[in-house]
Amino acid sequence: MARYTESVCRLCRREGAKLFLKGSRCYSKKCAFERRPSPPGQHGVRRRKVSEYGVQLREKQKVRRVYSVLERQFRNYFVVAESKPGVTGENLLRLLEFRFDNVVFRMGFATSRAQARQLVGHGHFQVNGRPTNIPSFQLKPGDRIEVRESRRVRDPFKTAKETLRSHQAPEWLSVDAAKLAGTVNEPPRRDQMPLDLNEQLVVEYYSR
Repeated sequence: MARYTESVCRLCRREGAKLFLKGSRCYSKKCAFERRPSPPGQHGVRRRKVSEYGVQLREKQKVRRVYSVLERQFRNYFVVAESKPGVTGENLLRLLEFRFDNVVFRMGFATSRAQARQLVGHGHFQVNGRPTNIPSFQLKPGDRIEVRESRRVRDPFKTAKETLRSHQAPEWLSVDAAKLAGTVNEPPRRDQMPLDLNEQLVVEYYSR
């Protein structure tokens, strides 16, 4: 299972925005982007004016990094989104939102997508009663996700059970904190997906 293994704080600095890749740390004073908002690399490097292509590229990289998807897989998502009826950009974000690891994160079972990916990969969850350990597994409306009964006594889920009481899941998901379970109710609308991402620039990048 390929994944990015370098410093994720470096990615935030490169994109010039907080991507919230390290969970609660991103909200604390320890956040690297808060302390060093300049791009990574040689000290004193300033952000230069970028071309139209550069703007599109940076937005594509930003979306890809928010969801922790590698380049080839992201391109495949775009091809699928383009073949579906409707708005290509929204289709792309919806496919990314329907990833198993993202839904686990959205439901509040993990503090970041990276942690959600790890928990899913270690086989802690089941979908519709079947153990599933593929982070990129595409969920659909009606699917029920729950922590496997034998894993509920582990520390991450003891913590999650407490934090879920105050966690506000998106409207397209429903969560049962007591049972450490949740259901995908419907496809998310655009206003229920990250508003700080400009999917149209990604479409323009791949449409060159």
